[in-house]
Amino acid sequence: MGCSNCSSGGGTPRGCKNNGTCSSGGCNKLEVYDWLANIALPGGQTPYDIVEIRFKNSRKNFYRNSKGLTLHVGDVVVVETSPGHDVGVVSVVGELARIQVKKKAPGFKPMEAKKILRIANQEDIDKWSQARDLEKEAMYKSRTLAVNLHLEMKISDVEYQGDLSKATFYYTAEGRVDFRQLIKDMADQFKIRVEMRQIGSRQEASRLGGIGSCGRELCCSTWLTDFRSVSTSAARYQQLSLNPQKLAGQCGKLKCCLNYELDMYLDAIKSFPKSDTRLQTEKGSAFHIKTDVFKRQMWYAYEGDAAIGSGLIPLDPERVREIIRLNKDGKKPKELSEYKEEVVVKEPDYSNVVGQDSLNRFEHAFKAKKKKKKPQARREGVQNEAVVTQTPNPSSQQAEGVRPPSNKRRNNRNKNRKPGNGNNPNANNENNS
Repeated sequence: MGCSNCSSGGGTPRGCKNNGTCSSGGCNKLEVYDWLANIALPGGQTPYDIVEIRFKNSRKNFYRNSKGLTLHVGDVVVVETSPGHDVGVVSVVGELARIQVKKKAPGFKPMEAKKILRIANQEDIDKWSQARDLEKEAMYKSRTLAVNLHLEMKISDVEYQGDLSKATFYYTAEGRVDFRQLIKDMADQFKIRVEMRQIGSRQEASRLGGIGSCGRELCCSTWLTDFRSVSTSAARYQQLSLNPQKLAGQCGKLKCCLNYELDMYLDAIKSFPKSDTRLQTEKGSAFHIKTDVFKRQMWYAYEGDAAIGSGLIPLDPERVREIIRLNKDGKKPKELSEYKEEVVVKEPDYSNVVGQDSLNRFEHAFKAKKKKKKPQARREGVQNEAVVTQTPNPSSQQAEGVRPPSNKRRNNRNKNRKPGNGNNPNANNENNS
């Protein structure tokens, strides 16, 4: 039951059967592997009574195990809410929950936390499953009501409470929305208590999930919990093209992964000279084009060469500093090619045996090979043709005593005949007469 409340469809955990926390299967919705599960507590120390409970999608909260229930990761429990109660799944217990509380909720007060009522029985689970079945239809109907009221909002998800007493509608909007009439219409339609909660585009993507451009599941729906602001300067520092289609994620905002390697790039760029400094040479003034952080090369071009898109010269950062020092002293080198660093392309250590490196290896047109006749059959066919052509016509031999011409020769002779010429024997006889 560790995966039944997830929007990804749920399933039965596989692998080591660790109640859904194994990475080989089950629900991977912001799961946490408990590395401290097999470590015994020191003598006389009581287990930590704060437990992390996971609800639909990425929503989690901390509850107090005041009754001392024996809980494990993946257990379905009934927790206290206002009003009524809700059903969730245990995600973190023990000392790892203490670490999670310090990390995610520094101002958390254990005595004010809501309590875990009991381990869910079959009746609670059936009611909980019924609530999950009602969510999809409720979302479609609520969208229809919002469209009828001409509200500029998008209802992206609905979450029913475990006791079917309240439903939370998550929506996204560009500005402030007056949904007072919408709440009244939904309360009359669904006969429950309605709560509206506005979320951002990143939170919407984390709740819905999806596959990113890298081919893996979205970070926000698997492990990322805090959403930091991402600016276009992060792409500039990493020498990325400012293409919105490539830099934007499923949520329409800049990808969160642009911040992952930003600190490394900032530290590496500190060892490079400033890119806005022009290099003065006798040939002309050269300016910076791009920087390769990994190869530690800076590419410069003269003003005329940059206009035609050629003549890029790779320089080492130390060489660039040397030229800048010469310019400060009033000296100009002859040209930048004297300081040019040769780019060595390393060949791969393997051999292209089966042509796996060829991009057009699947584009060859394979022609059907013609079957060659056997020599014996071909010889027999030639003999048969010779027999046919050499068979005499008895009538023609008796009349003229010569072999009759072949069909091909006869046809050519008929084509060359013209009416009224000497080739017609009847015409000659008439003339003679």
